[in-house]
Amino acid sequence: MNKSIGKEHSVQQNSISGSSSDVVNTVDGQVDNRVVELRDTLQRLPLQVTDEMCEQLLSFYAQLIKKNEVMNLTAITEYQEVVEKHFLDSLSLIYVCDPAGKRVLDLGTGAGFPGIPLKIVFPDTSMVLADSLQKRLRFLQEVIENCHLQEIETVHGRAEDLGKVNAPWRESFDVCVSRAVANLSSLSEYCLPFVKVGGCFVSYKSGDAQEETKQAEKAIRILGGKIEQTKTFQLPGTELGRTLILIRKIKPTPKQYPRKAGLPGKQPL
Repeated sequence: MNKSIGKEHSVQQNSISGSSSDVVNTVDGQVDNRVVELRDTLQRLPLQVTDEMCEQLLSFYAQLIKKNEVMNLTAITEYQEVVEKHFLDSLSLIYVCDPAGKRVLDLGTGAGFPGIPLKIVFPDTSMVLADSLQKRLRFLQEVIENCHLQEIETVHGRAEDLGKVNAPWRESFDVCVSRAVANLSSLSEYCLPFVKVGGCFVSYKSGDAQEETKQAEKAIRILGGKIEQTKTFQLPGTELGRTLILIRKIKPTPKQYPRKAGLPGKQPL
């Protein structure tokens, strides 16, 4: 799988350290101004965001931009675009699911979206970031350490392998999220095997995904899921259209899924 693969929460204040300081701490007062602006932007969503959380997100942004100079992590680098298309988008999960206190898997995390922003703003989640490229996970491990995040880990592997029967990750998560750009039938085969019965898989999509959702209904049913909610909206304060598809796990995924590597993408159910 490729990725092109509330209530008020509080965290202890963490300093902006390492590579973040030389990008963020440039002019007296700039950090404070950016913190306030970022907090106000994110609170367009139904969230309570602290200054400390914003400092962590600014640290993440600084590390992302610096690493992106030597490694292809994201095509989106301009600050306001990152805030809207990565941070605000990642946190829009709150429209359909509150991850607070839950065990969450970000499958195909790429540069850490949506997992890192979710972990920062919902610090009591237990977060796992999974990806098939080790070099991306090494970068994310640096971010985890520099931002002093707890109860978060990285896992290297393909979804088809990590989600196999008897694998420790199978049906062990309350929530699975993914912004990967596969069709919903394939994504459901990748993601639903990780979700506990009663838990949910949330797929992030751009624009209107009504037709794609309809085409995926059979696959979702085979895999033990049921489409519970489809929410189409504009990210607040922007003209960016988004859809969140919440799929509830209502019965165990049959043991033959996911199929061997490559098949879910090439031959969707």
